[in-house]
Amino acid sequence: MHNPAVDQVDEIIGQIQNIEDFTLHGFVERLEGLSAVVRINSQKVHIGTRCWLYPLNHPPVLGEVINFNQDLAQVMTFQPLQGLHPKCKVTFLEYGTTIYPSLHWQGRVINGLGEPIDGKDKLIYGAVPYNLHGSPLSAHNRAKVKDRIELGVRAIDTFLTCCKGQRLGIFAGSGVGKSILLSMLVKFSNCDICVVGLIGERGREVREFIEDTLGEEGLKRTIVVVATSDETALMRRQAAFLTLRLAEFYRDLGLSVVCVIDSVTRFAMSQREIGLAAHEPPTTKGYTPSVFAELPKLLERAGPGIENTNGKTGYITGFFTVLVDGDDHNEPISDAVRSILDGHIVLDRSLATRGHYPAINILQSISRTVPMCHSDSEQLAVNEARKNLSVYNDMVDLIRLGAYRVGTDASVDQAIQLQSKLEQFLQQKPTEFVHQVDSFDELKSIMG
Repeated sequence: MHNPAVDQVDEIIGQIQNIEDFTLHGFVERLEGLSAVVRINSQKVHIGTRCWLYPLNHPPVLGEVINFNQDLAQVMTFQPLQGLHPKCKVTFLEYGTTIYPSLHWQGRVINGLGEPIDGKDKLIYGAVPYNLHGSPLSAHNRAKVKDRIELGVRAIDTFLTCCKGQRLGIFAGSGVGKSILLSMLVKFSNCDICVVGLIGERGREVREFIEDTLGEEGLKRTIVVVATSDETALMRRQAAFLTLRLAEFYRDLGLSVVCVIDSVTRFAMSQREIGLAAHEPPTTKGYTPSVFAELPKLLERAGPGIENTNGKTGYITGFFTVLVDGDDHNEPISDAVRSILDGHIVLDRSLATRGHYPAINILQSISRTVPMCHSDSEQLAVNEARKNLSVYNDMVDLIRLGAYRVGTDASVDQAIQLQSKLEQFLQQKPTEFVHQVDSFDELKSIMG
């Protein structure tokens, strides 16, 4: 028997299903420092919600919610605030933090929003969506770090041997050869793909790094994410998150990825700007608590992956540079990063001034996977070399003053004899690639 009430219910359900999603609007109440305060009365807006701000006679500006105060949302923008004004219309988005990466992105240069900035064709997007705010894998499910990776740099491959999925910090002041060392790691590393994030980099140096330092061959298997120092804090932070998210995409495909971020310090500075704008209390050197909360969330995303459906395990081997403020290796960001990573490479200004490149201070640097990734003979050679470098470093002032007499101490005599050979071994031209096996053979030969 036909029931009119059922037909009426079905009709109402159909009408409800066909209702279009409404767009949530607001308006700018005032500008506050580097952010806009937007009045809105809805529980659908949350921290991280993206929005468009529409100033008169200016193009729309993309923003993101960073804080709330009752029915006021605080919004920071990805572009400068010029043109924004009170009563400016705001449209909140239900999307905006998703990317669709693909293998076709190799050799491209993009910004923090995943848009190409190299003047080439449009990006070819993949089918799998990736949310930019990913989280680290479960520590219990991750593969172990065990197989070493060849980096092509003698000093690192021998004394600071790195494994797939390891995370190393490169600590250096300005002008000590950090960019050159990074280019060597990107060009020479035995990996499937490299992802490089230039965070807060000088605009003048970006093209030099890509075309001259990295070169055409280095760029072929590399994706470069760029956010220069003149861009907003939100864009710089976004570029760092995008760099790790791209690396995670390739890791999930079972590939070995080398991920480089230059620099973590500038990421921390951008987070400090955002935190201060959101009225967080400043702590050591003005850094807000959210800076030290965000650092592990970023750095822990590198590392070994889990076995995928094809039986392959991908790895993200991370190199994160820290711009040491005033050559003080104990400043807050250096301390925090060093405690999170699996080792650190210290670039020494005194070595750089003598023309010693790469200016790696072996005695102050460490890799936490050593000695478990060395054979007995390799570890013996490394230990002996470190011992002789340490003895010479302790006596160097006396030796240079002529106060030490040969024959007084056999260990010092040996250190003096080996010093020039070891110093020559630790230096390498930026265009020179050396196989890891050859590096160990040469070190064993020097140590006899």
